[in-house]
Amino acid sequence: MIDLQTTQRFLHEMILQAGQIAAEYQKNLKTLHVSRKARRDDVTEADIAVEQFLVEHIRQRFPEHAIYGEESGQTVGNEYRWVIDPIDGTTSFLHGQPFYSISIGLEYHGNTVLGAVYQPAMHELFEAVQDGPAKLNDQPIHVSQQEELSECMMGTGFACLRQADACINLRCLSHILPRIRDIRRCGSAAMDLCYVACGRFDGFWEFNLNPYDISAGAFIAERAGATVSDMRGTRDGLPKEILCTNGKVHAGMLKLFEAIL
Repeated sequence: MIDLQTTQRFLHEMILQAGQIAAEYQKNLKTLHVSRKARRDDVTEADIAVEQFLVEHIRQRFPEHAIYGEESGQTVGNEYRWVIDPIDGTTSFLHGQPFYSISIGLEYHGNTVLGAVYQPAMHELFEAVQDGPAKLNDQPIHVSQQEELSECMMGTGFACLRQADACINLRCLSHILPRIRDIRRCGSAAMDLCYVACGRFDGFWEFNLNPYDISAGAFIAERAGATVSDMRGTRDGLPKEILCTNGKVHAGMLKLFEAIL
């Protein structure tokens, strides 16, 4: 196995540099080239540039590793795989908002062992390594201790709106919102998951996500004490549906979804 502590330092420096690239591109939104991969799914030259930077650095350091990037797709390799979302929250990025992140997870035999999510506009770096604590800017973080669902601040997202089919989360939202305190939507699943990790959210749910959306964020949340499952309490439905909570309200959320799905 590779040395995870050394690799974490490599990831730490690399994702900070990638964040600088993204931030520079956001300063010049008027001249930024944007194309469309699918309905309501934009890709910018910033996405491509950040991913190219990350892929090149990983290949130089670990040429034998596989890579799965949102924009470049998958390459084959050994038992290690880097999972990259160069800009999670492209819509926020394009509107000059700070709610976007760079997400990188490292898998070993399909299980994440190292993860980092960086929010360049807010200078917040979430990290975790296997058997170690989750951290925000090098300080340990933990999920909230809220036990009452009615007092919970939840996060959600609407990736399903990109699909031609009806967005099931609209129905879920109308059922769940009256039973919790409130919701927030960052537009970046990686950020939402990290907000559960540090207690800003008591939970988060979303549908129609991809591995690169949750690889790092879900791992960081779990290292901070979160419970992660699909809406039926298993892991079979990940990442197409994900429920991440502080653990104390997980059963209550599952009951809500049981009544909906």
